[in-house]
Amino acid sequence: MRKVLFIFGQLTDTDIEWLAKAGRRKRLPANTVLIRQGEPVETLFIVLEGELVVQDAKGKQIARLGVGEIVGEMSFIEARPPSATVRAASDVVVYAVPRTVLEQGLAHNVGFAARFYKSVAMFLSDRVRKATAGEQGLDRDRADELDDAVLDNVDRAGARFDALGRLLLDG
Repeated sequence: MRKVLFIFGQLTDTDIEWLAKAGRRKRLPANTVLIRQGEPVETLFIVLEGELVVQDAKGKQIARLGVGEIVGEMSFIEARPPSATVRAASDVVVYAVPRTVLEQGLAHNVGFAARFYKSVAMFLSDRVRKATAGEQGLDRDRADELDDAVLDNVDRAGARFDALGRLLLDG
């Protein structure tokens, strides 16, 4: 759930309400491919239930992602196709926001765009720091700690993720 803490911690309640209206909840069976390596990503996904698996070109598992994880966000940062495939490891429920809809929302609301891109940049920066901690002789446990700027918003991020779930059930 780490990624949702970064992203939802930076967004406002109004941003979350907009996201709730911008996409739709989808139930997908196990083995459904959400993102295929080398193909453009057309949707941002938030995992609401179940698990996803990230695989390299040879089908080797790189990571498992659970509730609160977000996939497809890197395609909003750069135009390159994804370097991995993401598939449902089990039956899943995801919240799917089409790329075109998210791009329109970002283009029409500069504050939302700034918060969205900042949150993705913070998450990616954290990921690089964790990945290079061992190479720099840093304690891996310390590298897993969240940045103070993220910690300040963790409660708010969790509440916003819960609110998104409620909005989706009501909507």
